[in-house]
Amino acid sequence: MEKPIIIAELCCNHMGDIDIAKKMILSAKQNGADVVKFQKRNIDEWAKHKPEVYKKPHPNPENSFGDTYEQHRRFLEFDYEQHKILKEYCDFLNIDYSASVWDIKSAEEIIKIEPKMIKIASACNQKFELLDYLCKNYSGEIHISTGMTLYEDIDKIVNFFVKRDRAKDLVLYACTSSYPVAPQDICLLEITRLIDKYKDVVKAFGFSGHHNGTNIDISAFTLGAKYIERHFTLNKNFKGTDQKASLEPEELKELCFKLNEVFMTLNYKGNKILEVETSNKEKLKW
Repeated sequence: MEKPIIIAELCCNHMGDIDIAKKMILSAKQNGADVVKFQKRNIDEWAKHKPEVYKKPHPNPENSFGDTYEQHRRFLEFDYEQHKILKEYCDFLNIDYSASVWDIKSAEEIIKIEPKMIKIASACNQKFELLDYLCKNYSGEIHISTGMTLYEDIDKIVNFFVKRDRAKDLVLYACTSSYPVAPQDICLLEITRLIDKYKDVVKAFGFSGHHNGTNIDISAFTLGAKYIERHFTLNKNFKGTDQKASLEPEELKELCFKLNEVFMTLNYKGNKILEVETSNKEKLKW
């Protein structure tokens, strides 16, 4: 069993403020996370592609940072130079930086700052032009969530990477795209299904959780998810749609402790009496 890699997904919980983003990176590091992850979108492209969404008001006005969803997304979006600053701050703190890229322009910019891994969100995992760009232009790990995705479409994604000789850099995540997701909809056994089908093909497996609490992540790890990704916030009462489904610092600390403690237990005794058993053997064994 490999040591779990814990990813703190900062998403939009920084509220478009780079100073808050830096505080979140520092807190994630202090509380045990191995990676922090941001998101990068070309708002012009998405506003053109989804005008029925971007030109209308945010569906939850109390969490909106603009009069329309487009204004809201622009307010929250960090530009290339800001991502460079955040990557440099991660390097300074010795915590890995990553980002989900939602389009080719964003992928191009994030590739330039050389993260160890780049994520494709469930919403974008059928954008094969984007996947092809990453396969051809990025040499690191490519992580893909499988929320909102049929089994046959996951097959298409994996085969796409196989044909481009990049499957050994591919990490597949079990995921349900709901915020927060109810326990009955988490479907943890998707982890074992992915492992059974693709363990000889892809590099590793992960779990992207949007639930409340931390116990379910322990189960995900013991089922074989090496990467555990959770949304992270400094305060669940901050403005934003993802805040309530995120872990606060103490919860992240608890999760990291639990995962690493469970990792230490996942071994065999072997055909021997452990040293810690010796005195009790002499005292108690018949």
